[in-house]
Amino acid sequence: MASLLPWLPWLVVPLLFFYLLDILAQVCRRGLPPGPRPLPLIGSLHLLGDQPHRSLARLARTHGPLMSLRLGAVTTVVVSSPDAAREFLQKHDAVFATRAVQDAVGAHARSSVAWLPHAPRWRSLRRIMATELFAPHRLDALQRLRAEKVRELAAHVARLARDGAAVDIGRVAFTTSLNLLSRTVFSTDVTSLDDHGGSKGFQVLVAEIMEVAGSPNVSDFFPALAAADLQGLRRRMARLFARLHLVFDREVDQRLGRRRRLPGRAAGCRGAGRRPDRAARSRHAPVAVLGSVCCWQ
Repeated sequence: MASLLPWLPWLVVPLLFFYLLDILAQVCRRGLPPGPRPLPLIGSLHLLGDQPHRSLARLARTHGPLMSLRLGAVTTVVVSSPDAAREFLQKHDAVFATRAVQDAVGAHARSSVAWLPHAPRWRSLRRIMATELFAPHRLDALQRLRAEKVRELAAHVARLARDGAAVDIGRVAFTTSLNLLSRTVFSTDVTSLDDHGGSKGFQVLVAEIMEVAGSPNVSDFFPALAAADLQGLRRRMARLFARLHLVFDREVDQRLGRRRRLPGRAAGCRGAGRRPDRAARSRHAPVAVLGSVCCWQ
């Protein structure tokens, strides 16, 4: 027994530490909905598994339609019943309108309708989308454009059928949708049904952006580690959005070039004399709108 006395402090101190940590966790959980007991450090991350939606449904059957989960260092509240969802999304929608921004999205969140907080810039971009893109009179005005794109799609498929060539349904559907959006915003097609490389490359780019945005990121669960970008997702997303902006910058430059060539427009072209950073934000505003529709909706 005497031989164990020197080791006793090394046993007591960790036990006391975890005991105090447990008490602190219970204090922090006061006022929160019921939920599974979190483990040290990882919380309830181990309960999500490879199918989080099914895991959350299973946990809701045990802890109720309103439960709290600690995912790493982040405490979340999960709503899984229609009545509770209406309470959050209808009665208190303004309070819960702001969504958590993923670390990988980074600087893009400052100019995207999907990620901006409930603030003046979000309301401004939302107003642009509501009045210039999705208003009933705008949709009615674009009916002829939609019919034209459907005819182009049908003619393209018919031509391939006559030639006995295979039809890449995913690519042609994506190209048609992309051109509908770009014609609405820029009044021009970004690509064409016959341009296999252009539309396919853009489709792959959008798919990569969605893949990175949907990847589990340790920085989201442990914000203290976000500066290190351990998985490199923020750097990868920045490169992807740089490529996306390059595509749309080309369209903006072409439109500005055509406007400058018009008589009397060169000297008074809008945007002249602006600071470079403000000009960049201004020209990326339509990109933010189109990118939000393309990538996040």
